[in-house]
Amino acid sequence: MQAASDTDQTCGMSIAIDVVGGKWKMHLMWVLAEGPVRFGQIRRKLDGVSEKVLAENLRQLEASGIAHREMYAEVPPRVEYSLTPLGRSLNDALAPLEVWGDENRDALAPRSGVAAC
Repeated sequence: MQAASDTDQTCGMSIAIDVVGGKWKMHLMWVLAEGPVRFGQIRRKLDGVSEKVLAENLRQLEASGIAHREMYAEVPPRVEYSLTPLGRSLNDALAPLEVWGDENRDALAPRSGVAAC
């Protein structure tokens, strides 16, 4: 009999939090859900994120199989980002969290210090 791997012992919630954890990843997924988008467009939609942090988060989402990076052989080069099917399914799973936040905005916003979307 084969020994269970560490992955087999990790709960689904831990895996999901590892993928979307951090200040910007869920916001980034929200932008990517709109369809293929370029780096500069993402940066303009996510006010307050630095280029370094945005690039790092995009690389992490790409490594997790959530985001896809498409490079076009053009001059100047064009790169677009989008959600993969796995990313779209994760985005769908997160939709109820957004609904919950909307429903409880008045009770939570004064305490959370979170800026408006």
